[in-house]
Amino acid sequence: MFSKILLPTDFSDCSAEAAKVARLLAERFGSRIAVLHVLDEPAALDPMFRGDVPLELLRNRMEQFAQESMDAFLAAHFSGFANFDTMLATGIPYREVIRKARECGAGLIVIGTHGRTGVEHVLFGSTAEKVVRNAPCPVLSVRMGGKEFIHP
Repeated sequence: MFSKILLPTDFSDCSAEAAKVARLLAERFGSRIAVLHVLDEPAALDPMFRGDVPLELLRNRMEQFAQESMDAFLAAHFSGFANFDTMLATGIPYREVIRKARECGAGLIVIGTHGRTGVEHVLFGSTAEKVVRNAPCPVLSVRMGGKEFIHP
């Protein structure tokens, strides 16, 4: 049904829940999973936030941390499952998720959502919500504390 599932991750508990669902779906439908992490670097690269740290050093540290986090995420959630690829991108997360979904021909995006509401939602926005509104394919959003995903 879905030959390619895109799984964006920020390595949070919400992403862990989404990884469980994506893996179950992939196993059920024989899908390949593309695990994507987006380095949201604009604020981090602003001189006000980085102080005296050289730009290239900061970028390298961010990429190294992202790769280490990706490796740990894969070990925790995809052990014994080999039908996946990984991608690291840099930019505005929701835009990169949508771009990568188009590029890889995703038939489904499975994304974790923090379930923020009220002021928190206004301040931080919702990457998942923006993906749902703009994705080129169906999106399944997975929330912590949501109903248990049941499969036969």
